[in-house]
Amino acid sequence: MRAEYDFSNARKNPYVKKLKKQITINIDSDTIEYFKKQSEYSGIPYQTLINLYLSDCAASKKELQLSWR
Repeated sequence: MRAEYDFSNARKNPYVKKLKKQITINIDSDTIEYFKKQSEYSGIPYQTLINLYLSDCAASKKELQLSWR
């Protein structure tokens, strides 16, 4: 290992805006099972699928519409 490193030509991380933040969230068991089954078909981990779905909702600015009967 060097005693000193030269960072004068370093550049910022281009992916810094895409960093993830760990949170705790309560999700219904059947919702988790749904994404786990989707994971089996797609080969993508279920937590990644949930993140992709939520990211898509945010990117397309979907509005939540609830109707109570």
